[in-house]
Amino acid sequence: MDTLLTSAELAGDPDVIARAEAVQPAVAAAAAEIEEKRRLPGHLLDKLHEQKLFRLLMPRTNQGIETDPITFFHVIETIARADASTAWCLSQAGGCAMTAAYLDLPVAQEIFGSADAVLAWGPGPRVKAVECEVDGVRGYRVTGVWAFASGGRHATWLGAHCPIFTPDGAPKKMANGYPVERTMLVPASVVQWTDIWDVVGLRGTASDQFALTDHFVRRDHSFARNFADPSYGRREPGPLYRMSAMTCYETGFAGVALGIARGALDEFVETAKTKIPRGARSPIRDSAVVQMGLAQADIRVRSARAWLLQSLAEIWKRLQAGGDLTVEDRIVIRGASTHAIHSAREAVDYAYNAAGATAIFHNHPLERRFRDIHTVTQQLQGRSSHFETVGAWMMGADTDLTWV
Repeated sequence: MDTLLTSAELAGDPDVIARAEAVQPAVAAAAAEIEEKRRLPGHLLDKLHEQKLFRLLMPRTNQGIETDPITFFHVIETIARADASTAWCLSQAGGCAMTAAYLDLPVAQEIFGSADAVLAWGPGPRVKAVECEVDGVRGYRVTGVWAFASGGRHATWLGAHCPIFTPDGAPKKMANGYPVERTMLVPASVVQWTDIWDVVGLRGTASDQFALTDHFVRRDHSFARNFADPSYGRREPGPLYRMSAMTCYETGFAGVALGIARGALDEFVETAKTKIPRGARSPIRDSAVVQMGLAQADIRVRSARAWLLQSLAEIWKRLQAGGDLTVEDRIVIRGASTHAIHSAREAVDYAYNAAGATAIFHNHPLERRFRDIHTVTQQLQGRSSHFETVGAWMMGADTDLTWV
């Protein structure tokens, strides 16, 4: 990345960001309820739908906003400063909504036509879809259990990612030997739920487990999830859909982490003004050690954020000019987003530790932000092994680009 971009190119669409700012107070007010009930409450969902925040990356042909990735980042970061679980659900739904660009328009309208439409999905290691035909309609018989379906409890449709098997039970393979896989789209009303989401942080995402047993899915209600490959039937021509959903997930979840960090540092500053440690005579804000630590944490967050935005904006500018997303682009976004997530975690750790025993109580915002950021880093997007992938690619060594 060689060209520094203007502040306007890094700022995103102010009208779309204003939608997040308008609902941010309601998100903050609902944070305790979200934590307690492990769900986004209906009254908050109504406000999020009213602002179309579940439709940020959805095509305009499906009544979506089809915004750019820089704006998407700013929206997710804004919401995460108020509540990480809400921001995580919006980020996840954003990537899932890109599915509409790969479906026939009537099917996309069926799935995303209602104002409260949300698609959610999660992985399922022991699942299968068997090719079949029912009443002359080609499709699949789908059986399995899928977990980590963030936002699934308020979703209207769910995605069940499956390897494909022939009617005689043989796994289908591509020319390169890899299994043929597709994501099956089913109404949320047809699955069986199991509540598994009793976790440390991001408790409000309700990332529960769902199951299907021999459920028929029409072929046109399934798709191949390799968004970056035009041979997979992309219907929408816009530059957003020349990005992969993975890069948008990386961007959004980095926004979640950086929003948590900014909220934590703001909370720490307020705490430091009045907290007088046992045996001390003045608040911790008067400590040179605390002052230096806060400055370093803040600079780490700002630097990581600036690098991510600069990288995204330069790549987006090229996509708008008609270019395609390259492997190098994917590597840059993966490195910048992973760095942002870990820089955010370091900043939150600083704020939590420097606040002392004040931060250990359940009703203190730093306690929740500490748990949330450490749950973010345990997820796919926060894996430290991503740095290995980036470094290996830089040196021309063999590397697995599956999660890039």
